[in-house]
Amino acid sequence: MPESKTRKVAEEKKKLKRAQNLVEDRQVKQRRTIMPGQRAWVPPLFITVGLLGVAWLVVYYIAGGMVPIMKNWGNWNILIAMALIAAAFSLATLWK
Repeated sequence: MPESKTRKVAEEKKKLKRAQNLVEDRQVKQRRTIMPGQRAWVPPLFITVGLLGVAWLVVYYIAGGMVPIMKNWGNWNILIAMALIAAAFSLATLWK
């Protein structure tokens, strides 16, 4: 007994769908392997810059009068520390 045309069309559609799913799966796997390593440098950098800003501020308040450069810069040390902390926050926006 011959097969109906609708059965043949349904099988062809299933095969086409499987092929498309395989292609999509490959593309998704490629995207997953590419994305994680792109911005791995961001977290260590923004943590380092933020801690540097906090450390600058703490050193200025505790021993600012004894450190020659900090003594000469005066209140500009606060601006430097806040700029470092702000730079750390702006770097954090790059993290994905």
